[in-house]
Amino acid sequence: MTENMNEAQKKAEVLIEALPYIQRFNRKIIVVKYGGSAMSDPELLKNVIKDVTLLKLVGFKPIIVHGGGKEISRWVAKTGAEPRFVNGLRVTDAETMEIAEMVLGRVNKQLVTLIEELGIKAVGVSGKDGGLLHVRKKLSGGEDIGFVGDVDKVQPGILRDLIDNDYLPVVSPVGFDDSFDTYNINADDAACAIAKAVGAYKLVFLTDVEGVYRDFSDKSTFISRMSVSQAKELMEGGSIGGGMIPKLSNCTSAVEAGVGRVHILDGRMPHSMLLEIFTDKGTGTMFYADDDKELV
Repeated sequence: MTENMNEAQKKAEVLIEALPYIQRFNRKIIVVKYGGSAMSDPELLKNVIKDVTLLKLVGFKPIIVHGGGKEISRWVAKTGAEPRFVNGLRVTDAETMEIAEMVLGRVNKQLVTLIEELGIKAVGVSGKDGGLLHVRKKLSGGEDIGFVGDVDKVQPGILRDLIDNDYLPVVSPVGFDDSFDTYNINADDAACAIAKAVGAYKLVFLTDVEGVYRDFSDKSTFISRMSVSQAKELMEGGSIGGGMIPKLSNCTSAVEAGVGRVHILDGRMPHSMLLEIFTDKGTGTMFYADDDKELV
């Protein structure tokens, strides 16, 4: 009996700790970028969708922007082609673009199905729907890598309509240019652009790392909170890996554009998003404005 009471007490304490966060985030938009290894593990996949569903039920207005790079590579390989990358960006010819759009559409509807199974209304869209994501061709070090786009304009009307009608939007990172050619978009970039356009209170990147380290080989250098100026200083210092720089750039850009807080979290850790948002200690790295009155 005592053991059961202690367990119940612990659960009550968790709920009490979460209460002020739930009150603060009520009716706020949160954009969740979901990709990486967590998408390949069925159990982690279900946990992430449960977490996003819970965020909606406690008052958040979530938008999911998903990737699918590993699945795209798998299907490209099935055709006998070899996936090629330049500076970390997939070389996307017309055939690869067709495969990417097909795979991303399949992933999109899988996520919608999981959300619907939990009793939440969800709608899957691509960046082409409603002219959501307009792009220009992205070059990699001056090299043409095919149908890879940089977002240059966001028309978020379709997302606002879905949210206002109590749907959870799930966005596939595909868009088109002035000629209505289809382009693949880096999911981090798409999530960042959407978060800015809808005035999100939070932007969360679920990744394959725990967060940001000053020196990745030294786990004691983990950074749990970082202002925009500190992040820029870290990028300019040259001590972090090249793969983290685009993420930090997106984080600082989003905060400077008015997104309240941006988080880099380990998507491989079950419920990392809930722990980061609803507990005092959190789990990942949070970025905030230099003049954030709550933290400075």
